Amino acid sequence: MPVQPPPPAPGAAADQDRVPQQITVLIAAAFVIAIGYGIVAPVLPQFATTFGVGVAAASAVVSAFAFSRLVFAPAGGRILNRIGERPTYLIGVLIVAASSAATAFAQTYWQLIVFRGLGGIGSVMFTISAMGLIVRLAPPRMRGRISGYYSSAFLVGGVLGPVVGGLLAGFGMQAPFLIYAAALLVAVAVVHFRLKDEVLRETGSTGTRPTMSVAEAWSRGAYRSALVSSFVNGWSSQGIRVALVPLMAVAVLGAGPAVAGLALAVYAAGNALALTVTGRLTDRFGRKPLVITGLAVNGLATMALGLAQDVPWFVVLSLVAGMGSGTLNPGQQAAVADVIGPDRAGGPVLARYQMSADAGQILGPLVAGALADAAGFGWALGVSGALVLLAAGAWLPVQDTLERPDAGPVRRTRPRRGARRGRPGE
Repeated sequence: MPVQPPPPAPGAAADQDRVPQQITVLIAAAFVIAIGYGIVAPVLPQFATTFGVGVAAASAVVSAFAFSRLVFAPAGGRILNRIGERPTYLIGVLIVAASSAATAFAQTYWQLIVFRGLGGIGSVMFTISAMGLIVRLAPPRMRGRISGYYSSAFLVGGVLGPVVGGLLAGFGMQAPFLIYAAALLVAVAVVHFRLKDEVLRETGSTGTRPTMSVAEAWSRGAYRSALVSSFVNGWSSQGIRVALVPLMAVAVLGAGPAVAGLALAVYAAGNALALTVTGRLTDRFGRKPLVITGLAVNGLATMALGLAQDVPWFVVLSLVAGMGSGTLNPGQQAAVADVIGPDRAGGPVLARYQMSADAGQILGPLVAGALADAAGFGWALGVSGALVLLAAGAWLPVQDTLERPDAGPVRRTRPRRGARRGRPGE
């Protein structure tokens, strides 16, 4: 007779369903970092104008941070593979802390540009290393949920940050940058003392794990589609949402900054609401269904937003678009983690994924802004929404990456008779 496996010990199921402590440390650090960034973000353009520059030059300070992230991402991926996730994370956060403190004492506009650009270098280092740690430490059955938790930490921290920043307005414009630097040092301490090298070695040393090349990841359909959806999500959700929605509230609806702020707030609320449930759904039903659903909802809501003629619909559609973005993100990130797997070092692969979002965030406001000037906000948001729907189409032929212990991938398509078998994931 076959030997039956012993029954699980009491509480074993609960332990399997518990988020690993190392991931909890990263989520807590993400929350602290996001609060600090939220404190700085509203003040930065105003601080730039104190050097006697116009609106375009003040906006360039924001772009310098994103541009540095984009340009330095490939080098950041190589550093990640060479020295490991934890050192890259700590060094990256320390660079951003030093950049923020230096920004507070900038004496000229060009010093401000340089200091913010250095911050972008550190930002991409800790971003891709955090993604690498989640890939390595998150159990496959929980990757979607953990991606949702991590995104929620950044989102909630980013919402609370401006509130804290408003309370600190009386301390001068330098104060937010110094407080952000202090918050980053807290995050460094949390990760340094709670996420030890010994713990990471138990899951495999970065130096001994084989490296996944970008070409190998590119051969997987899920990775190619994730690059596309990450780009359009950066374009629509992180780019034009911040750049065009406030302008549309004034130019089309005749509303003031309060309505623009409300639209951005309910977008964040919709995002957070979706993240509370879609991470678990991603781990249960697969990455692909949630990604396609999120892209479809976000794309249609973005197109409809360009046609809104009154404030209530403007706010409701912002909420729906936020829910679409929150539905998409956990599955998209979990799919990239599935492609790399815990036994491979994926620094360059993660760097290209991050670059796609940064590129969308940079190009989105520029292209959509030019469309708005030439043809109106309806066309700008309509084209942006259509791009999001095209990204949903890019996911349709992709095989889901979620593996089930008993049944393999969530969905396997039977090849046509006589057809050549493709690579896994295509």
